[in-house]
Amino acid sequence: MTTGTAAPHTVRLLAGYHALGRRAGLEDHLVQYGAPPATAGAALIQAVEESGLTGRGGGGFPTGRKLRSVAAGRRAAVVVVNAAEGEPASGKDRALLTVAPHLVLDGAVLAAGAVGAREIVVCVHAEPDAGTGKDPQTAVRRDGAATLADTVRRAIAEREAARPAPVPMRVTAVPPRYVASEETALVHWLDAGDARPLFTPPRPFERGVGGRPTLVSNAETYAHIALIARHGPAWFRSCGTPEAPGTALFTVSGVVARPGVVEAPLGTPVGEVLRLAGGPSEPLQAVLAGGYGGTWLPPDLLGLPTTPSAFRAAGLALGPGILVALPERACGVAESARVLAWLAAQTAGQCGPCVHGLPAIAADFAELAACRVSTELYRRLDRRLSVIPGRGACRHPDGAVRFAASALRVFGRHLRVHAHAEGCLLAQWPPVLPIPEEW
Repeated sequence: MTTGTAAPHTVRLLAGYHALGRRAGLEDHLVQYGAPPATAGAALIQAVEESGLTGRGGGGFPTGRKLRSVAAGRRAAVVVVNAAEGEPASGKDRALLTVAPHLVLDGAVLAAGAVGAREIVVCVHAEPDAGTGKDPQTAVRRDGAATLADTVRRAIAEREAARPAPVPMRVTAVPPRYVASEETALVHWLDAGDARPLFTPPRPFERGVGGRPTLVSNAETYAHIALIARHGPAWFRSCGTPEAPGTALFTVSGVVARPGVVEAPLGTPVGEVLRLAGGPSEPLQAVLAGGYGGTWLPPDLLGLPTTPSAFRAAGLALGPGILVALPERACGVAESARVLAWLAAQTAGQCGPCVHGLPAIAADFAELAACRVSTELYRRLDRRLSVIPGRGACRHPDGAVRFAASALRVFGRHLRVHAHAEGCLLAQWPPVLPIPEEW
């Protein structure tokens, strides 16, 4: 996925890439940013706390607080870089690790020093080859290109050749399933080779890999840590908003002129983020924000600031910086039904809300998409959407319910047409939202 441009003062994580126009090797990285400072653990944690950095993986938890919690553990900690993007419409962590891997690895090494970790694990999704059943650690892409795991391993080897790392680093490829990138699923994978979410508490920062306190943050978050260590919290806060400081990476797709990954200060209106990707290429019906566990936005909310509080106040979810522009010509009901069917198939198979609730909701949406609408169907769907949230081991069912509920709100006009038609002509257009292949 390509990386877009923004005004120079807003480009931070992608600054090296924009200066070079290619992947930054270790030498390029050191020229652009210099060596990471030898920041003492407590000083780094304080700087991250003062910066106001929050996790960029979708949860938005204060990063400094997480660092301090892991550092307070009594056993040697583990640092996990979560680059296993479960959201099919997200590509920001892949883009960042492809063009600026050393910025992410710097942040992981600095965080490891701050929390007293003795191991760094970079988790990426496995990439399929032409067959099935392959070992995720050795699978290769169908097109023969290097996998993301290979890219990160090469970056680690560059660093080792230049100077042995203070903390051992390794890469692991996680099965390419939606829930496999949830933080407790990563812990379970690293411990037992089973990437299914665990019931909490305890959270990974309390007891994670091997029973040790474990810092799990996404790749973008570690890259921000690397820059905060170099430039300080005041610099980080010099863009964004007081409540949501700094920049963020957004994956923009759908009907925009230049789909890809763009960087913008938090608080930038949704419509302006779309313009950084070239702007809409067709009239818009809606924008999906936050991915498949997120929410649909009607076009009249394109002025909404990209901050968690602004989205919460509107009853929406910002999530991991995903924006998909849906054209007016598409059937939002049919698009939502496809996504919900896929989400229902992504269950870990261990909780009733996922095993029974999500397939039932998907079936109801399939009826809506097929124009088989009835009052009883709406009653049944309303009941299901109200009882599922908060009852699973992870947030997968909550996200699916949030997505479904927003579709009912935003696509009301289409639903009214479906209630009085034998079929939807718009549903005959090629789908917009990507559904990953199973392998």
